[in-house]
Amino acid sequence: MVDVAEARTAAGTRLGWEDFRRLLAGERLPAAVVDLDAMGRNVDRIRARLDGTGKTLRVASKSVRHVGLLRRVLDRGGNGFRGLMCYSAEEAAFLVEEGFDDLFVAYPTLQHQALLPLARAAGRGATVRLVADCPEHLEAMGRAGREAGAVLDAVLELDVSYRPLGGRLHLGARRSPLRSAADVVVLARAASGIPGVRVVGLMGYEAHVAGVPDENPFSPAMNPLRKALKRLAVPAVSRLRSRTVTALAAEGVELRLVNGGGTGSLGSTAAESCITEVTAGSGFLCSHLFDYFAGQDLEPAAFFALEICRVPDPGHVTCAGGGYVASGEPGLDRLPLPWLPRGLAYVPMEGAGEVQTPLRRGPAALPLAVGDPVVFRHAKAGELAERFDEYLLVGGGRIVAREPTYRGQGRCFL
Repeated sequence: MVDVAEARTAAGTRLGWEDFRRLLAGERLPAAVVDLDAMGRNVDRIRARLDGTGKTLRVASKSVRHVGLLRRVLDRGGNGFRGLMCYSAEEAAFLVEEGFDDLFVAYPTLQHQALLPLARAAGRGATVRLVADCPEHLEAMGRAGREAGAVLDAVLELDVSYRPLGGRLHLGARRSPLRSAADVVVLARAASGIPGVRVVGLMGYEAHVAGVPDENPFSPAMNPLRKALKRLAVPAVSRLRSRTVTALAAEGVELRLVNGGGTGSLGSTAAESCITEVTAGSGFLCSHLFDYFAGQDLEPAAFFALEICRVPDPGHVTCAGGGYVASGEPGLDRLPLPWLPRGLAYVPMEGAGEVQTPLRRGPAALPLAVGDPVVFRHAKAGELAERFDEYLLVGGGRIVAREPTYRGQGRCFL
């Protein structure tokens, strides 16, 4: 197994292990901690990347899943940040109840009981938009809209995956069957004949650019190929999005938004003239996968701490719990990263376990005792919230608030 301790990059945090040890004294472990100061600096850095582009940023709720943090990010982002990208219709309805507006649901559903509350919210004046990539999605939206006496706004999703060699190779997320401007135009025409729904936007998410690290230390031999493919993919994405926007305009479709990008592709996406907004989420909390993207200046802001419950021998400590493995392609980069104190690494035969996680102590590791905390970073920002009822929010080196995650509010949307 790759020594995760050696895989760290220069990304740093201003909270050291002794700070965490002090903050967590007397707290129940496992515990999740968000450094509000670091998160605020990340918001500022991301906002600065959009300066002069004329684009706004939509916050991806999937990467936060915490009402209090969503509000803080939007407030700090100011006029440059506008709206949320939601990952489920039920989540969007919940966020409407929490007082949020300008919601875009980026993952479709046909479930009437999920769509109807959003149609009713739209009828009351809320700005709610839902992605669609087939007639069935539009028909379901139309039924909900007609029942609510409202019109639901649809955003058509263009699949912008990279398909060289005549399409024999597919690089990107398998999201939408709409792979060309012509495909999108056909669906837009279909929408015009469905009462209760209207097309107002286009989305094209380049997952193969925004979600693929440049310098992944867990599979370094693949890094040159990843970077080469990303260089080829970026202009292909731009051309396809531009052609599609032009084709929709020729059909008389008025696009209120053209969305693309993620934390890992903000620069290239915001440079496209046809784009009106970009999306980011993970960068605010900087889960450890975002240490491995070129040109990122973000700092870790979200952590979880486990209790050392055993010291089986001088070379190892064993933590209680910790098997918080991230979704996606199985690999060592999906494991949480032992972060503080330095010098700890997974035991190859056990990895991150559900009830216990043993760690090997390197020669430079600090002496550790039963009861001490070990601080980790999750591979993905939002998935951490599914493991904890609350986040301990730290500002100025002290715990300033305890606020519930979605889970802590009794909500589970996937």
